[in-house]
Amino acid sequence: MSTSSSAPSSAQPSSGPAAAGGTVTDRVVEANRQYADAFKDPGLAARPALGVAVVACMDARLDLPAALGLELGDCHTIRNAGGVVTDDVIRSVTISQRALGTRSVVLVHHTGCGLETLTEDFRHELEQEVGQRPAWAVESFRDAEQDVRQSMRRLRTSPFLLHTDDVRGFVLDVTTGLLREVDPAS
Repeated sequence: MSTSSSAPSSAQPSSGPAAAGGTVTDRVVEANRQYADAFKDPGLAARPALGVAVVACMDARLDLPAALGLELGDCHTIRNAGGVVTDDVIRSVTISQRALGTRSVVLVHHTGCGLETLTEDFRHELEQEVGQRPAWAVESFRDAEQDVRQSMRRLRTSPFLLHTDDVRGFVLDVTTGLLREVDPAS
């Protein structure tokens, strides 16, 4: 496919099961065994302590708890490609609000997002390659701030959400770590 990029060879692990002939999944499973050995149930509720749902991009460079000052149990985190508000994000935020008591939504897009390099041609190429058209849209964008505005509108106008008065959107600069709030009216 011409619109997808391949990971650089430096992304391969240099030690552990993957380097010794295992897979990255083997490495993850081993790390989980070590985690479970030392795990102590923190006794947290499923309801986020801060009553907030964070919708963000899945980009591996985003350390959301550190960037937003959040601890385990503080929020619901919903991540997808681009952090765009899709039907599934609305589903998750609706459950977060109606079943688990959140009232605020924080949207986090970021600079240098991979969705800025894709188009809907990605879907057409997939269809040609596998013989089936994806049911989902790529939701690519050229302007992160404008897409944050669109995502805020989608949430604020959803009939399923109970709380739309505290929906705010930001663009995180991946080189400085700073959040820039997006004015929904611009």
